[in-house]
Amino acid sequence: MTLTKAELVQQVYKTHSTLSKTQAMESVEAFLRISKDTMINGADLLLSGFGKFNVKDKNSRRGRNPQTGDELTLDARRVITFKPSGILRDTINNS
Repeated sequence: MTLTKAELVQQVYKTHSTLSKTQAMESVEAFLRISKDTMINGADLLLSGFGKFNVKDKNSRRGRNPQTGDELTLDARRVITFKPSGILRDTINNS
């Protein structure tokens, strides 16, 4: 099962009775926009009790096309990794 953005908006709307559905959608969008901008700028995103999103730089490296066996160079890139907090890990394992 996957939680979609629309379902997340619905959960925020149901949980916070003072928010309209539009305000719930704007809140989720604002959080996602801030999160993306933070990581685009190269900073890590730490959500206490949830986990940490790390932005890492990967160097270019030699690779191989698995279909043809030809060698090629893979470009340098940035990747995002996620490390769950101990609280989240324990909660998931004990549920």
